Amino acid sequence: MVTDLSLIRLLQLVSPGLPIGMYSYSQGLERAVDDGWLTSTEQVADWLHGLLQNGLTQVDAPILARLYDAWHANDLAGVELWSKTLMACRETAELRAEDRQTGQALARLLVNLELPEAETWQKRPDATLAALFALAATRWQISKTDAVTGYLWGWLENQVLCAVKLVPLGQVAGQKLLKSLAGELPALVDQALQLTDAEIGGSCFGWTLASSRHEMQYSRLFRS
Repeated sequence: MVTDLSLIRLLQLVSPGLPIGMYSYSQGLERAVDDGWLTSTEQVADWLHGLLQNGLTQVDAPILARLYDAWHANDLAGVELWSKTLMACRETAELRAEDRQTGQALARLLVNLELPEAETWQKRPDATLAALFALAATRWQISKTDAVTGYLWGWLENQVLCAVKLVPLGQVAGQKLLKSLAGELPALVDQALQLTDAEIGGSCFGWTLASSRHEMQYSRLFRS
């Protein structure tokens, strides 16, 4: 029987059923498929591997770790600094809007889950998903390593689900892809946690281009 409540809370936090609207965002993948960049499981695997290695491991994961430390120390200035830093790393309007909207949605949910510290973030323009995710992780006693791993898992699962719908991939192919890429997460988390402040940063040109083109896509299923 599972007795570790922090594990249960982490599973709740990364669940696709969490009502923050993550299912409505593809992060440019919809445009990449529409432009013919991604037409097979192998191409999707290369795309997601590149984003994990050069994007999330270099930016999102290490900043999430610093947000975790700031919340743990009740350093609100540090939380604000790193949330704004993460927002500044978003290279398109729709990626910034996604982070703000999901961050504010998670803040509203956390208030209803008896975390009143999230209240002021419900309408803050510098709210990011990572900032509120880190708040929940610290208050629910989820370890920093587990929190970063769960955050990357949640992103990866959502992207694979998008690919299943858009490419389209079969359900079994999607699960095989998820299993393969998820195997990279422990090493990527270790890498992200070792980065210094000066080493944080990265840009995935294809991701940015797909997202910026998606902003002008005439017919689409996803908000980003």
